[in-house]
Amino acid sequence: MRHDRLSVLTALEAQGVVPVFYHPDVEVCAEVIRACARGGARAIEFTNRGDFAWETFTALSKQFAQTDPDIIMGVGSILDAPTAALYLASGARFVISPCLVPEVAQVCNRRMVAYSPGCGSVRDISEAQALGCEIVKLFPGASVGGPDFVKAVLGPMPWTKIMPTGGVDPDEASIAKWFGSGIVAAGMGSKLITDAAIQARDWAGIEAKVRQTVEAIAAFRNKR
Repeated sequence: MRHDRLSVLTALEAQGVVPVFYHPDVEVCAEVIRACARGGARAIEFTNRGDFAWETFTALSKQFAQTDPDIIMGVGSILDAPTAALYLASGARFVISPCLVPEVAQVCNRRMVAYSPGCGSVRDISEAQALGCEIVKLFPGASVGGPDFVKAVLGPMPWTKIMPTGGVDPDEASIAKWFGSGIVAAGMGSKLITDAAIQARDWAGIEAKVRQTVEAIAAFRNKR
């Protein structure tokens, strides 16, 4: 299978930033996702929001399989196993939830697809790991304790790989604070892919912002 579980997990960690994006228009999505990939983030979380989001994802997945096979399409905001199965059948290579849903973990494990559930406590994280989740999503990142929470968890559970969404900004100070606490990646949405850039069809600007963020994460890692 193209983009198996291990290669996807490796890609998520390597790029450090996971763009989180949804738009109802297929071509707008295609332009934004290609811009992210050119900027160094080829694994993208397409959020399951709005009516017919699955149809948009399917059209994109089919298109990229032909034109951009290096792009890794993941899906976010998944709250139940049937929806997860729908997206897996349409080529989703990783699945993300705002909370821990054991049934989604089972569906993903049967297909050997990475699942990152939203966790807000040490208990959530431990249960996610028991279900085979390699990278857990800290959500909402800033609200459940931020970088201090990450540091506290990694003390007794140093094997834990945490990817917060919510509260991580695409600037050097935020990157240093969060990655300094020990996270392996971070989801970023509207501050990385701004509404203004989308409305202006500024695909080059989105590419530049993503590249700047990927490079800032790499630079911080190299200093440590």
